[in-house]
Amino acid sequence: MEKCLIVAVADNLAIGKNNSLLWHIAEDMKYFRVTTTGSPVIMGYMTFQSLRGPLLKRKNIVISLFPWPDAPEGVTVVKSLEEAFAQAEGAEKCFVMGGAYTYKESLAYVDTLYITHVHVSIPDADAWFPEIDPLVWEESWSSEPKTDPETGYGFEFKIYKRRGA
Repeated sequence: MEKCLIVAVADNLAIGKNNSLLWHIAEDMKYFRVTTTGSPVIMGYMTFQSLRGPLLKRKNIVISLFPWPDAPEGVTVVKSLEEAFAQAEGAEKCFVMGGAYTYKESLAYVDTLYITHVHVSIPDADAWFPEIDPLVWEESWSSEPKTDPETGYGFEFKIYKRRGA
């Protein structure tokens, strides 16, 4: 199984504030949906809480350090990233989708990064993505630069593969 990570990141590595996304770029939301549909998605408890419920057409795996006996139907609750990957076994790909701690922890395990680079700086964010180390990650694909008509933010989609993998 290919272990992937998917995230939208500002130029200053900001990814969130107050358990919410920093922007709503329709094309990025569509890219996320198309890319992850049919694959298990792995997230921390707070990321799940920021959603309106389980993501459709995907196995939702939520990492929670505390018991969660009333988890919604369609949600698999695990205690660790390792357990989350084990629950995703059998799929062609799985996607880590947040939050900041889960991203940081998963970077040692994932094979592929799906990054939307949003060309803006958000200094008052409270959630950050780790630096993408060019000694570890090599860009394998990039979209053409785009501009979101609603926000005016420039952005591009990139895929990075782990070097030597």
